[in-house]
This record gives sequence, C-alpha cells and structure tokens, in this order.
Amino acid sequence: MLGNGKSLIIIGLIIVAVGIYITLGGKLPPLFRLPGDIVYRGNNTTVFLPITTMILISIILNLIIRLLR
Repeated sequence: MLGNGKSLIIIGLIIVAVGIYITLGGKLPPLFRLPGDIVYRGNNTTVFLPITTMILISIILNLIIRLLR
C-alpha cells in the first residue's frame, strides 16, 4: 500500500510540473523541440510526433522510479 502512495505523489508532482511548464509557455527552454522530433506542417494540418522527447522522458521517469524503489 505504501508504494501506491509514493506513486501517486510522483504522478501528482509530474502533473504540477507539466502545468507550470504550460502556464509559463515560451519563457522556459523548449522541451518539445529536440532533434528527432517529427513535425509535419500541411496546408490545414500540423502533425507533431515528439519521439525523442518521449524517449528522454521515459528514461528519466524510469531512473526516478528505480531510485525510489
């Protein structure tokens, strides 16, 4: 049961961090503009695939979870 509480706290902190990043907008360094992220801009559409960003976030979250266990 104690592990579930830690997981919820970590998820909550991540949500707060993302909320702060979205609120501050362009004032922070760009997180989703890494090399390897794919952006396709058509006439009426824009498709954004943050592949490198998702791999980086996955590695960071994996390290945090391993450190807390």
